Amino acid sequence: MTDALPSFALAEPVFPLRALAIATSRAPLGGVRESLMAALVGARLAAVAHGPAALPLALRTERAGAARHWLGALSLAAPVRAALTRLMEATMRDEPTALGAALGNVIEVTAPHLDRKSRLELERLVRTIGA
Repeated sequence: MTDALPSFALAEPVFPLRALAIATSRAPLGGVRESLMAALVGARLAAVAHGPAALPLALRTERAGAARHWLGALSLAAPVRAALTRLMEATMRDEPTALGAALGNVIEVTAPHLDRKSRLELERLVRTIGA
């Protein structure tokens, strides 16, 4: 028996921040879940803001603006809100160093809520951005 996919099969999509999404879904309702959800949105924006497959600047700007608007509706601690706002702004520029630093700051302020796997995912993304 072979494990090869049939020629008509589609490749299984890979979600890049699976552990963070799982941690978000398992968090209790309220500030912790909102902090993790905002970190997930920010990390997804950061993931498509660098490298050869980066989204165009106009699209990144539009998405970051919408995300900042959404962020205003959440009840977040001031340090978390500030770090996430800086991350959203960093996705609108072509500066990988600033983007990596902003994501590192988000990791720092959300660390009490992150499990080991989700933190490793975010740190891997920071390294990818810096590479």
